[in-house]
Amino acid sequence: MFRALLQVALNGVAVLIAAKLVPGIVYTGTLPYLLVVGLVLGLINLLVKPIVSFFAFPLILVTLGLFYLVINGAMLYLADALLDNLRIDGCMPAILGGLVIALFNWVVRAFTPERE
Repeated sequence: MFRALLQVALNGVAVLIAAKLVPGIVYTGTLPYLLVVGLVLGLINLLVKPIVSFFAFPLILVTLGLFYLVINGAMLYLADALLDNLRIDGCMPAILGGLVIALFNWVVRAFTPERE
């Protein structure tokens, strides 16, 4: 339970970092609303992303995994459609924002110990 709440909070922080680094991503909400953003993004990644990845597997294979960047951007763009305080102005900011969020999550996982 604690790990899930931590992941939700980290997803929100990752969106805030992406909004600060990538021009074209604007976050206008409050800090507590970041938990809602993290929850929505986490649910999208849990429920929608595996289905999209399954059907996009041939494109992922042909592009040697680079199509995952497009999928991450599409998931972020879907979060934009569901949330009022998050705005993404186009495809390229969505892809770059998805890359920033993926890199942030990768770095966090690299420095946290695995639970056995």
